Amino acid sequence: MSNEKSQIEQFQTGENFYSQRYFGSHQAVYEDQKGFVFRLWAPNAQAVWLVGDFNNWDRSLPMAKEEEFGSWKIFTPSAKEGDFYKYLVKQADGREVYKIDPFATFFEKRPNNASMVNTIAEKNWRDGLWHQEKKQQDHFKQPLNIYEVHASSWQCEEDGTPYTFKQLKDTLIPYVKEMGFSHIEFMPLMEHPLGESWGYQLIGYFALSSYYGTPVEFQEFVEACHVNGIGVFIDWVPGHFCINDDALAYYDGTPQFEYDDPVLAENIRWGSLNFDLSKPQVQSFLISSALYWIEVFHVDGIRVDAVSNMLYLDYDEGPTFLDQEGGNRNWAGFYFLQKLNAVIKQTHPEVIMIAEESSSETKITGTVESGALGFDYKWNLGWMNDTLRFYEMDAVFRKYNFRLLTFSFMYMMNEKYILPISHDEVVHGKRSLMHKMWGDRYKQFAQLRNLYVYLMAHPGKKLLFMGSEWGQFLEWKSDKSLEWIDLEDEMNHSMQYFTKTLNQFYKNEKALWELDHVSETIEVIDADNSEETVLSFIRKGKSKKDFLIVILNFSPVERQNFTIGVPFPGTYEEVLNTEMKDFGGTWTEPNQISETSKDSFKQFDYRIQTIVPSLGAIILKPKVINTRIKRTTIN
Repeated sequence: MSNEKSQIEQFQTGENFYSQRYFGSHQAVYEDQKGFVFRLWAPNAQAVWLVGDFNNWDRSLPMAKEEEFGSWKIFTPSAKEGDFYKYLVKQADGREVYKIDPFATFFEKRPNNASMVNTIAEKNWRDGLWHQEKKQQDHFKQPLNIYEVHASSWQCEEDGTPYTFKQLKDTLIPYVKEMGFSHIEFMPLMEHPLGESWGYQLIGYFALSSYYGTPVEFQEFVEACHVNGIGVFIDWVPGHFCINDDALAYYDGTPQFEYDDPVLAENIRWGSLNFDLSKPQVQSFLISSALYWIEVFHVDGIRVDAVSNMLYLDYDEGPTFLDQEGGNRNWAGFYFLQKLNAVIKQTHPEVIMIAEESSSETKITGTVESGALGFDYKWNLGWMNDTLRFYEMDAVFRKYNFRLLTFSFMYMMNEKYILPISHDEVVHGKRSLMHKMWGDRYKQFAQLRNLYVYLMAHPGKKLLFMGSEWGQFLEWKSDKSLEWIDLEDEMNHSMQYFTKTLNQFYKNEKALWELDHVSETIEVIDADNSEETVLSFIRKGKSKKDFLIVILNFSPVERQNFTIGVPFPGTYEEVLNTEMKDFGGTWTEPNQISETSKDSFKQFDYRIQTIVPSLGAIILKPKVINTRIKRTTIN
């Protein structure tokens, strides 16, 4: 069997995970002539012409159809690197439409969208040490603190033109390294026709948006990240795609990438079309896309967007669709996601797979063999919604709604979670994180610092959207640069310094990440103090002496002589206080070292007293303790 026939047959059965190596445009030699071969999957098209710069966009290059597989092919010596092209598709009903190449690796800069003849040369990567270390590490037991970035609006030229990855290499990487984040997560970088979609309405699943520079520049950016000890994640959208007529939508005039049933095909909520994940060719297409970004660009992980939309038939607005038994599970989506994760874990076990998923009906993280979807992490959107709702609340009412903050302790080990404070929470009238906080400007900054301590101390990995690290007041705008001018204000500058300090503190303290996903990582001291609105708990590392005591005060009243239980006798010192002057607070000296008294407190045999600042948070660490004392009561 020829290699070509083998590749197309594997594509048809959903097992060609490198289908971009067959389809699209590729350098070739035919009858001693050098040129390019173009291949396309369009099974129900009546005819297809290759049109482009190399033939004045006329019909002089009709493609030949391989009827058995529904694919089209042509070789031409006229095409050269950098030429733009499209396919003129005579669809099943006779309508003729100019279409993009679904497998193109680069496109004309928007608002135009012609595909480009583009060969990405094999790169001699310099990040071998990074990948070797990642293969040896258990990422579940490592710090994971993600800086979420929208590449178009992190920083822009004076005229509003976004930085390319060549510029971001020299600006974003040093900033992220200085701030102490472990990873950058980019909102979708693939080609999309409308910037206001933030990249979530894709047309080019194998193409870096030309808005951000060239594929080679992105390769060099990722390499520089790895050399500087920073990982790179990307968002990816395999559930739905852009509805534009010249892209994937009804490509050959029939439901090709989308569902046959128009109710299932149409995504009303997002004005897009849903991939039919039961079609083997679609599976080949999408899994090839995921592996392409992992292997060609060395990304360290993929966050799969809108997983709920792929799992449930009734997730969308509009008509409800249920299966024949009246169930709402989309088994095609379920099994596709299992297959996706299985393939990636088999080929690249160190790559981190993350699900953005909003329900609790399906096991998301865990092995496919156990019945889960196979993801490493799930965004904890319930935690995010409850937490922000609590912090937005007038402090007077917080004691009546304390469960918003403590409910997550009941389910925090159900999945392996990432705690996301993402772009979705600072846009469309939701206000910035800073603007959400109750009270005057001083109180807003105090609570923002308090929130970030709660984020860092709560079990689960971390994610923070750009600009939030210094408390940008204006809501995020995707077509404008972040408000860097804020940092000329002393309070914003102090907030940025606090975030940097907290990030480093998180990285240095194993108790905050070493046992993140096992119940032993946390012991609640007092989650019932709703009257004073103070929450206290312990985070633990593997070593018996390695633990931190976290106390968060959500009221505008300083708590003098505040009493909590501790596990061992000895002395405890304050290692973080959100109200220190360097962070924008008013304290010039930390709390004095606390010494235990032999008095019980809930399940503890010993107690200490300290001062907890108004709307502040403190973290204590054992200084000299006796761990040989046996506890009489433990939770």
